[in-house]
Parts: sequence; structure tokens; C-alpha cells
Amino acid sequence: MLWQYGVSYEKLFEAVNAIGERLSSGAEKSTSALDYFCRDLTLLGVENQLDPVIGRTSEIDRVVQVLCRRKKSNPVLIGEPGVGKTAIVEGLAQRILSGRVPLPLYGKRIMALDMASILAGTKYRGQFEERLKALLKEIKKDGNVILFIDEIHSIVGAGGAEGAIDAANLLKPALARGEFQCIGATTLDEYRRRIEKDGALERRFQPVPVDPPSVELTLEILEGLKDRYQHHHNAVFSSRSLKCCAILANRYISGRHLPDKAIDVMDESGARAHARASSPPESLIELHEKLSAMRRELDKAGDQRKLGQVSRLNSDIFRLEKTLEDSRNDWIKSLPPVEISQDDVAA
Repeated sequence: MLWQYGVSYEKLFEAVNAIGERLSSGAEKSTSALDYFCRDLTLLGVENQLDPVIGRTSEIDRVVQVLCRRKKSNPVLIGEPGVGKTAIVEGLAQRILSGRVPLPLYGKRIMALDMASILAGTKYRGQFEERLKALLKEIKKDGNVILFIDEIHSIVGAGGAEGAIDAANLLKPALARGEFQCIGATTLDEYRRRIEKDGALERRFQPVPVDPPSVELTLEILEGLKDRYQHHHNAVFSSRSLKCCAILANRYISGRHLPDKAIDVMDESGARAHARASSPPESLIELHEKLSAMRRELDKAGDQRKLGQVSRLNSDIFRLEKTLEDSRNDWIKSLPPVEISQDDVAA
């Protein structure tokens, strides 16, 4: 069927050879356990993929202070879901990048552990331990890594099926010897239920409480984040609409906490307004329909072995695809930013 689209055997052979060469060269490159099982928050900060952190200076200062201790230099952030525990760690990563940290933290990397990826595919006893030990060995060898474990309560019992050693018991000796530093994050209930019950594990960490921000501080957080959301939704959030997000989220959304629920309201109102204002014009829809009809005609001509018609249709489709792409780009550029009103937030 490939000949219908102008693909010859020679081109196919060259493409398969090129893919094989890339795969073989990629197989020679070994992926480290750190890169495979962790996400580099410091690198994400370099690439400007982390959101700005507003109003958490005291919590970040406390984390820095704990990390600079000689003993028990492993902070664990304790707070309800959505209060911004992960954002505090991201704020620390951005502070390290800017060089505004004490000498012991200068040049450190914060790596976020993905426990699910370590557990994935560990069918047999010993596989999980082998992966985690390899990760800890790399961290110790690097000497410049701070490990961040979100939902740190999940390490208790993780990988401990059928009598194997769980993650908590694998980490405790390394933490006791000070071979690496770790930042944890969990809720108060889970901390009491899982971490506090294990005295040896609990002694390795220093709790750092994280309280939900006030409505006023939440409004400052929304002001700090609005540029990213305006760019994503091609929208403009006024100060009144942001205030409405914070107040209505605090008043009417129960079971969740600020600032997360206010950010969700801002995101949802932007998405709704953008979807309503960005319906494609009829001219684009007609071009799509014409392109679909020509592709159906091409398939029919290929089945009937009409080579001349296949060649002509391939050329026509190529030109139409280029026209469609140019028209879509022109339409996207012509879209004006959507004004987000209080009514959009309250809808």
C-alpha cells in the first residue's frame, strides 16, 4: 500500500536502516538509575518549567535550615493535600539555581523520586531492592543530590511483598549514616499512621508544618501565576476575576484546600472562556472536509491501480495540507486574548 503514497522500496530500505542505526547507538548509551527513576527539579528550573513560588519564604527558609544541620538533616513537609508542599521544594530548587542558599547547599541538585517507576515490573523477589540500592549508590557517589520523595509515607511497605525488604528499611541505614539527604512530603494523617509508628524512621526526619495560605495570600499566589495561565489560555485575568477565584473557591469548595482549589478555578474559567472563543471558522472546516474527501479518493484510486491519478492526488493533497497549515496558523495568530470576567469565574 505504501506505493500509493509515493514510497519506493529504496526509500523504505534506507529509512529502516537509519532507524536501526539510531536504535543500536541508543542501546549503547546506558541510562543511569538517577535519570531513569527520578525527575531533576533543578534542571526543570533551568528550562523555566517550574511555576513561581509566592508567599512560602518562611517554609523554604526552614527547609534550608534543616538541610544545613549535621544530624537529622532530612526535612519532611507535613500538610493537607493542595497546600503547596511540592511547590516549596520547587521553590528551593529555584533558590539553589539563583545561588541564594548557604554554602552547604550551593550547587546541589534536587531529584524527585518516582516510586511507581521503581516498583513497575518487579515480578521477582530482590528486583526492587536491586533497583533502589543502585539508585542510592549513585546518589552517594554523586554527593551533590538531595532526594525528594513526595507521598513519603508510601515507602513504608513498598516493595516488601513475600518477605522482601521494603523501601523504608532500605533507606533507614543510609539515612542513619548520613550518606544522602532526603526531603519528604506527606499529610498529617499519613505521617501519624505510618511514619510515627516506625520510631527508627521517624527519628531520621525533621517535621516542617505547612499550613494552608489565607485568602489574601492565595490572591498573591494567583497574581504570581496568572502570566503562565494567560499565555496558555490566550486570556486576560483581571484583578477582580482573580479575587473572585480565591473568594469563591474558599467559600464554596469543601474538602480541598487553598491555594490548589483557587488555582483550579482560575484554570477552569480560562479553559471555558478559551474553548468558547476559539471555535474554528467555516473556511478551515471546509478545507478539512476537502482534504478528507481527497484522501478517500486516493485510497480508491490506489485500490483500482490508477497510478496516474494516485500521483496527481498525492501532489494535490500535499498542496492542500500546506494551505491548511498556513490558514490554521493565520487563524491562531488572529485570535484576540479572551477577557475573563467575574461572570466567567462564577459560571
